[in-house]
Amino acid sequence: MATKKTTAKAPAPAKCQPCGGTGNVATTVRVGRKRRPVGQQDGLCLSCFGTGTAAES
Repeated sequence: MATKKTTAKAPAPAKCQPCGGTGNVATTVRVGRKRRPVGQQDGLCLSCFGTGTAAES
């Protein structure tokens, strides 16, 4: 009887620091001539481009 070969599982990719692994970051919405902030909306994380995983260097 042959033995089964087991393979090691790959480690989970590290989460992106700025977005916390969600792929979204809060960006401030500004309006008017004086560009005053009125709120926030979700924006794409530019560090991981929305994947949520840290970039490999």
